[in-house]
Amino acid sequence: MHFNRFAAVAGLLVTICRAAVVTENGFPILLEKAPALLSELPQADGVVKLDPWDYLQRMAMYRLMINATDPFMSSMGPGATENPLWGLPLQLGWKLKSGRLVDPTGVSTCGQESSDPVCIATSSWWGCANYHLSVIPFLAAVEAGVVGNGQAQVQIQSLKTISASEASDDDKKDQILGLMWSAQLASLDATSRTCANKTTHYSSTEKSFIESWLNSAQYVGASHFHSSLKKSVQFMTPLPSRVLQETDSPPKIADLSAEENHTLYIFGWMTSINKLLGGTLTSMWQRAMCSAAARVKGRAMLDDLLLNPQFVTSSMLSILTEMTTKC
Repeated sequence: MHFNRFAAVAGLLVTICRAAVVTENGFPILLEKAPALLSELPQADGVVKLDPWDYLQRMAMYRLMINATDPFMSSMGPGATENPLWGLPLQLGWKLKSGRLVDPTGVSTCGQESSDPVCIATSSWWGCANYHLSVIPFLAAVEAGVVGNGQAQVQIQSLKTISASEASDDDKKDQILGLMWSAQLASLDATSRTCANKTTHYSSTEKSFIESWLNSAQYVGASHFHSSLKKSVQFMTPLPSRVLQETDSPPKIADLSAEENHTLYIFGWMTSINKLLGGTLTSMWQRAMCSAAARVKGRAMLDDLLLNPQFVTSSMLSILTEMTTKC
C-alpha cells in the first residue's frame, strides 16, 4: 500500500489540541519528503547505502516497513492508518520537533533547525534510542525479505502465520500486537545498555524523563497498546515539547502546557512508586495483563492515567491487585 492513498484519510483524523507537535498534514513530520521506495534511497554500485543519521532516511525506513507489513494487518481494523508501526515514525517526529535529535554537547550544529535540520546527532541519547527502533528493525526486515521484494530467502513467518490463521480478527490483533511489542521491548532493553553513556549530556530532569520514558514502555507493551496513527497521536501530543532543563520542576513548568506537565508528573510518579516498591509495580502490571480481556482494562487504565487529570493515581494499586487475583 503506498502513501498517496493516505491523503484521502488525513482529514478524518482527530486533531488533539496540545503543545507537542507530532504531525504534519495529519502524518508524521516530513514523512511526505522521505523516500517511499527502496530504489529511491542512495545507492552505490547497485547497493543501497543508508545514512542512519539522516532523519529523512530513517523516516523512509518506516515508510517501507509500514507498506511492506500492511497486507498482514487487516485484523487491526478498517482504514489505511491502523498498522501499529505508525507509532514509530510519530515518535521520531516528536523527537525531531522537540529538539531531542540535536547535538546535546553543542559542539556541532547537527539537528539545529536553522542550520542542519535533518541531521541526527550521534551524541543524542534519543537518536541512539531511535536507532534501535528504526535502523535495526529495518535491516532485520530486509534480511527477512519483508522489505525489498524478497531479497533474502528467510521470511518473518510469525506475522504471516498469524495473519493467515483461522483465528478471529480480535485474536489475530492481540497476537500481532504482542509480537510487535515483544520486539520493541527487546530493542529498548538494548537501548538502555548501549546508549547509557549518552545521558551524561543532559540535565538531571531530562535524565529522569528518559528513565520514565523507558519505564513507561513496560506498561504500554504489556497491555498490547494498538499504536495506530490516531491513537499514537493522542498519546504523544502531551509529551514534553522541548528538552527539559535543570531548573524545570514538573508538574510546574511554566512554559509547558497543563497536559505536558501532567504527563511528566504521571511518568515520574509511576517510576518513583516502582522504585519504592522494588520493581513491584511493573511486575504486578505485567502479571495483571494475563489475558486479552485484562489487557483491554489495562489500556483503559493507561488512558485514565495519562489523559484524565481527575484519575486518582492511588487507586491503581488496588485495581491491579484485584486484576492479578483474577488471572
